[in-house]
This record gives sequence, C-alpha cells and structure tokens, in this order.
Amino acid sequence: MAIFGFSQDLGIDLGTANTLVFIKGKGVVLREPSVVARNIETGEIEAVGNAAKNMIGRSPGNISVIRPMKDGVIADYDTTAVMMKYYIKRAMRNRSFFAKKPNVMICVPSGITMVEERAVIDASKQAGAKEAFPIAEPFAAAIGAGLPVWEPTGSMIVDIGGGTTEVAVISLGGIVTSRSIRIAGDDMDESIIQYIRKTYNLMIGERTAEQIKMEIGSAGGENLEAESMDIRGRDLLSGLPKTITINGKEIAAALQDTVDAIIDAVKTTLEKTPPELAADIMDRGIVLSGGGSLLRNLDSVISEETKMPVFVTDNPLDSVVIGTGKSLEYIQHFKSQPNVSTRPTIE
Repeated sequence: MAIFGFSQDLGIDLGTANTLVFIKGKGVVLREPSVVARNIETGEIEAVGNAAKNMIGRSPGNISVIRPMKDGVIADYDTTAVMMKYYIKRAMRNRSFFAKKPNVMICVPSGITMVEERAVIDASKQAGAKEAFPIAEPFAAAIGAGLPVWEPTGSMIVDIGGGTTEVAVISLGGIVTSRSIRIAGDDMDESIIQYIRKTYNLMIGERTAEQIKMEIGSAGGENLEAESMDIRGRDLLSGLPKTITINGKEIAAALQDTVDAIIDAVKTTLEKTPPELAADIMDRGIVLSGGGSLLRNLDSVISEETKMPVFVTDNPLDSVVIGTGKSLEYIQHFKSQPNVSTRPTIE
C-alpha cells in the first residue's frame, strides 16, 4: 500500500485555465494550460499544455484546439483523461521504476454535482491514479493561503479562477457557508471580446483579450484613460486586419458586469454567515486568491462594497494546489472521519 505524504502522491489543481501539480517535499512541479490539440482526421493528440495553447487561433483546419474543462468541471471526459495522464506522467518522470501508482488529491468546485465529482475521480483513475480524493476548491485555497481553517474562528476566502468564483466561510475544518458561480476570468476575457466587437466592429481572439486584461484591465479606479494599448484584429466590415487604440476606462466598463457578479456572490455569502463568524471576518478580513484576484483594484472595490478589509494572498496563482498538496497526508483522516470538526493542524 502506498504511504500518503511521500513523493508518489500528488495534489492536482485541475483548473479551467491551468492545471498545476504539487508533490510533497518538492512543491509545485508543473504548471501548464488546460489545453489539448487534437487531429480531427486521425484522432491523435498533437500537443498538450503550452504547445497546444500556442496553437489557439493559429491551427489549420484539421487540428482542433480543445479546452476540456469548462466552468471548473469536465466538458470533454476522454480529452481530460488524456491531458491528466500526460501531466501526471510529466510530474512523476523522476520517480523510481518500481514506484506504485500515485494517490491523488484533486480539487473540485464547491458547487459541483455528484455526477460531475464522479467524472473527476474516474478521469483521475483513468489517467493513472491509484486512488483519487476530491477536496473543495475554496477549502484548499484557504489552506494554501495560510488561513486558520482548523480553528473555531471564521475565515473567508474568495477564489477567482478561470471558470468559477468560489466564495466560502470556513471554521473548524469545514465550510460553513459558500457560493459557487460560474463567472470568473474566462468571462472577463469574453466581456472584452464582446465590447471590442460591439464598439469597434473588430474581432479579436482569446489570447488578445487575456493580454488586454492583464496589461490595462482593472475593476475601476482613477486616471484609467491615461493607460492605453494598441490591439490588432479583423475588421468585421471590411474583413481586413486593423489596429485600434483602447484605454483602461473602456476595459473597466467592459468588465463591470463580471466584477458586479463576483461582488454579489461575496455579499450573498456574508448575508448567510452566522453573526459570530461575520465578526471574525470583519477583524481578519476577506482573502482573495486565484488568477482573477490579480485584476487591478479588485480588492479595493470589494472592500468598498463590503466595508471590510480585503487582501490578496501572497501566492494567489498557487494557493489552491498548495492547499491540495498539504492535505495529502490527511486523506485517510478525511475519509475515515468526514464529520469530525477538530482536526490536526497542517504545518
């Protein structure tokens, strides 16, 4: 039997945008986009990860570039299994020839259905895992952010990924109240694409939208007109390539609906939080994690709307997978005593 906590066991953040793999003692050993390129004619996998992402918008007709994860859950089962097998093999490439199959702790959205959770577990086993154990994404993010999840005090985490935004209040090793919405970083990109299309009759791709979001995107603020960038796309009227200049104020307006949806999820969760835990959160603040938390001024906007201090964790991109990896040694504890409130402290 494999021994939990050793290097043959993995923590996996199977995200809509990126997949990360954690090995205890080594840290995050792999960080790749959740993208697969498949040959339509032969059915063979042409590329996975960064190589596949570079093909988005640039592939020939016989190559289909797929993102098998949508809104935090599996949209294409077979492709997800192939992608996970590739990543597990890469993460374990230095293991002993005699090493057994790894046990995997894999994060899932808190709002996932039993069918969707079973699909994640089955895909993990098909990819080469001996056993797969799900952990709620906000709980893993809270552990990775260093919050006192095992103590009788309220901690609030807002994890904004590519496909979902997970909001949860955690105390005594469990989620007290939570909200999961399928609005996150990908929706920000789509909002930018639609704004540019409607305003300038210009079609841009996902990679361009993501670049715009990262360079001049924000949730609001002052002097946004001063920040601008040139973007290239296809003019929908002439069909020819065209370059335009956009500014930060325009992008903030384009992202407004998505930001409002995230703020609404935070407020809804706070409304359902017991008074004692709400008081703890007012003292400790709300913690943001995930790639979407890096949107400029998002923390200050949420703080203004909730009247609470808001902080972005030190390592927002890796907090979920770090928390997943730290939970590896407690798999058997979780499985044998799922309803126990008092649990050992994770170092």
